Parts: sequence; C-alpha cells; structure tokens
Amino acid sequence: MDIPPQQTIYVQNLYEKLSKEELKKCIYALFSQFGKIVDVVALKTTRLRGQAWIVFSEKIAFARTKSDAVSKLDGSYKLSKAERSKKNAAAKEAMLKRGQERAAGSAPATAQRATPSAPASNAAPNKILFVEGLPEATNDAMLGMLFQQFTGFKEVRMVEARPGIAFVEFDNEMQSGVALSGLQGFKITPTHAMAITFAKA
Repeated sequence: MDIPPQQTIYVQNLYEKLSKEELKKCIYALFSQFGKIVDVVALKTTRLRGQAWIVFSEKIAFARTKSDAVSKLDGSYKLSKAERSKKNAAAKEAMLKRGQERAAGSAPATAQRATPSAPASNAAPNKILFVEGLPEATNDAMLGMLFQQFTGFKEVRMVEARPGIAFVEFDNEMQSGVALSGLQGFKITPTHAMAITFAKA
C-alpha cells in the first residue's frame, strides 16, 4: 500500500530524559533542514513519551528504499553504474596525479588537499568516532539523536574545553564505519558541516 507524502511525520525512540522544551529544540535543529516546521507535538505522558509529531508547512516526500547506510549494514549495498564509473575516474585521476608528482620529485601533499567534509586521517578503523566542525551550541543530546539511528550506538562525549568537537562511541568499528559514511559532511546548520574520522587509538 502506497502512502502519499504528508505534512506531518511521526518520530519514535526519542531520548526520554530530556525536558519537553529541550526535546523540541533538538527536533527543530535536526528536522528544519527538510522544510519549514510549523509545530512539534511531543508529550511526556507515560504512553506518549519518546515520540513526536512534526508538522511541516509543505508535504514531505520520504524514502521508498533503504538508505545507503542501512544497505551497507545489512550487506546489500551495491554501487550504481554512475557511481562506479565516477569512482573509477577519480581513482584513475589520483593515480595520474601521483605519477606526475613522483616524476616531478615532490611528495604528495594529501593533508593539504583534505576538505572539511572528507578529512584526511591515518587512524585505523575504531569503534570511537572523532567529530568536528560542530556549532558551539551543539550538545550531547542533539548529537545522540543524530547518531542513535545507527545500530550499535553507545554514547556521545562532548569536549567541554574545546567546543565544536565530540567523540561518538559504537559497539564495534564496523558499526562506527557505517555511521561515519552515513553522516560524513552532514550539515547541522547551513554553515556547519560535520567532519568525521576514526578516533586515534
């Protein structure tokens, strides 16, 4: 049965220990990127806690298939032909560049070429992710809501001495890897894109 796009979406499994106002603030922060939010209905009664209804000003289209992150987790992910050819072209270009740099006698400056959305990291896969590029107002509850959609999520640790960075822990490095690829470059605000790497052991 096909359900047409609606103006209201239902969200469950929300963190229950937040106050109603803090929960609404987090929901606005996370969902406002998908359209103008008219209202958020979140109640703290026994039967309705951990749930919310988000009302948008326009109808919201939703996914009809698995996301890449879910497909990677269950092993059914396959690159499309366009993605494969794009990946092959990028690899070929990188190889040519490396060959030219070697011929010129200069060492490749990979660290300088890194962008905020895909930071260079020599860290081996790890169950703990290092997240940077966060707005100063970000708190652990907001990040927790973002990362808890991925299987194996354990906790978020903010670094109070340095606003804008955090550590996110998962059960194992495979699960953290899925979250890393799923949220790499995710814009919390229009000017703040998250940069995620594996934490150094």
